[in-house]
Amino acid sequence: MTRSALVIATYSRRMRLRLTSGDEIDARIKGKRLRPVCGDRVEAEPIPNESDWLIIRVLDRDNELSRPNLRGKVEVLAANIDKLLVMAAGSPQPEWSIVDRYLCAAEVIGINAAVVYNKSDLPRTQLIDDVLADYERIGYPTVRCSARNGDNLDQVAELLREGLAIIVGQSGVGKSTLINRLLGDEQLRTATVSEKTGEGRHTTVNSAMLQMPGGGAVIDSPGVRDYAPALQPDEVVDGYREIATAGQHCRFANCRHLREPGCAVKQAVENGTISKRRYDSYRHLLALTEKLTVGHY
Repeated sequence: MTRSALVIATYSRRMRLRLTSGDEIDARIKGKRLRPVCGDRVEAEPIPNESDWLIIRVLDRDNELSRPNLRGKVEVLAANIDKLLVMAAGSPQPEWSIVDRYLCAAEVIGINAAVVYNKSDLPRTQLIDDVLADYERIGYPTVRCSARNGDNLDQVAELLREGLAIIVGQSGVGKSTLINRLLGDEQLRTATVSEKTGEGRHTTVNSAMLQMPGGGAVIDSPGVRDYAPALQPDEVVDGYREIATAGQHCRFANCRHLREPGCAVKQAVENGTISKRRYDSYRHLLALTEKLTVGHY
């Protein structure tokens, strides 16, 4: 008896599924080639004389959030998502290039994205305010909040209200703490920032999908120390929306916006229409993507 189901939690080669009836079951994966992730729609069947089910097929995905792994292969982090919230905070020190790369991935796979700055109760530098203002200027919803004292959490809940979202970001920025506050319980473990290194300690070993009280669902993913989307170089331009828009006025249709004459993007950077920080972020990701794609996917 084969049934359709949704992957709502992953534990290495084991999964938690929600059947179309609403019942939740534990499942294993058939063979080594199937690699379901949170958000996947799958087909599964009960294993005779066991409580576990067996995932036998992963259905076609609407989209997938992915990255290259250490072996140069594509690793899918989540599937069939509607929106991405990328979190930053004053501690650990923000790596804005990671925020840019997640936003780039969201643009390329065609989903909505927003920036959430947590720990707003801590002092902010002018640079942080300038970067957040720039995200707002180019059209990304940007929320300054505090999971600790509850400031502006209603705005975050509103971003999550419909569809399936994934919250991503550096380790230690407070993703699990934020979700705990939105859920109103201690359903997730939380991370602390290491006093010795200033880096967050990884908390959630596996991804889990959680239903929000006000509507919508969210995938809580492990924190990262770095991230790069699995893209082809030509896709990087599309991932930086203000660069893609300005690039429509370049002299050459295939302009990479690096050294080409008559480049409208470089002119926009010079006159301040495009921030130099975002332009440098674009250039670095383009170079990284070109390096990663040589001889790989």
